[in-house]
Amino acid sequence: MQAQQQRDTDHSRYFVNQYAEDRALTLRNRSKLSANRNLLYWYRELYRTQFANFPDPGRLCVLEIGSGVSPLKRFYENVLTSDVMDLDYLDYVFDCHAIDRFNSIGDESLDVITLTNVLHHLKDPIDFLNKAARKLKRGGKIIATEPYLSTLSTLIFKYLHHELVDFNIAKPLLSEVRGPLASANSALPWLIFIGHPPWSDRLRAKFDFDEASFYPFSSISYMMTGGISRRLPFPRSIYRALFPSCWLRSSSSRLLANKCLPPRALVAGLETNSTK
Repeated sequence: MQAQQQRDTDHSRYFVNQYAEDRALTLRNRSKLSANRNLLYWYRELYRTQFANFPDPGRLCVLEIGSGVSPLKRFYENVLTSDVMDLDYLDYVFDCHAIDRFNSIGDESLDVITLTNVLHHLKDPIDFLNKAARKLKRGGKIIATEPYLSTLSTLIFKYLHHELVDFNIAKPLLSEVRGPLASANSALPWLIFIGHPPWSDRLRAKFDFDEASFYPFSSISYMMTGGISRRLPFPRSIYRALFPSCWLRSSSSRLLANKCLPPRALVAGLETNSTK
């Protein structure tokens, strides 16, 4: 049974016009994604990889944070969708920074919380992750797929992508909050989990993880779809035939990789520990 929707309409921390623009952009992008079959295939393979070590993902209690454009529920109907934006196709609308106080989701009720390209949009990712542990069962997992800033992808993100890339931050926070999509620092997750270990140490009271829990993969397979912005004319049969050679999940792809994805059940390096 689909969960009852709840609305948290307090968006005072966002610029009003920016919130409206981000919401409209989300709806446009959702429509574009639905029309791009190669991109939907890419997401399907991403999700298969994310849940590969769960015996039966369809029986898990999964909460997705930042579901505005995400097609995850197309592939796993058991997923509970959520976003800070008020969208009528979601199960929940709330600010994930207050997930510990969101009573519609019970404490220790979730097997998995998943986020795809969301952490780098959060004002305080570490605060969110620590609060999210309250909703996970013991041994519950967090799956997060985020920009991996390799030698090449750093140049691409800094000079060809619209979102900020700022390595020179004193704290693991966004310096400015304008809107759900407009506020971002693509370097945040990389700094927290790879570039600045003392920041990730702030998660160890709630989670068990280590560097081996992460691996980079290339986004060549994503770029071949055209992404959200455009659709490249690759026939589906050709795209799917080329896909395995363009995914490049091994450590040899660190030069080209631009995403960071967990390889197995110790997902995203975050598993709630026995001392939670």
